[in-house]
Amino acid sequence: MNILILVIPMSLVLGSGFVFAFLWATSKGQFDDLETPSRRMLSDDFLVQENKCTHERNASGKQNSADTKHNI
Repeated sequence: MNILILVIPMSLVLGSGFVFAFLWATSKGQFDDLETPSRRMLSDDFLVQENKCTHERNASGKQNSADTKHNI
């Protein structure tokens, strides 16, 4: 029974720490936009633009050292 004197205050401190961390995160805007990051990974816009630039450089016949490293 004496352990309750130690465990109850420790659990209250730990719980209040979690509440403080949650309130801090919400005030800093960590939970503002939950939809965009999950949809951003489905977008291939950057990959398509990068491939288009690589094909244009290869078609022109001008390759720099960075292109030759990636086209092994």
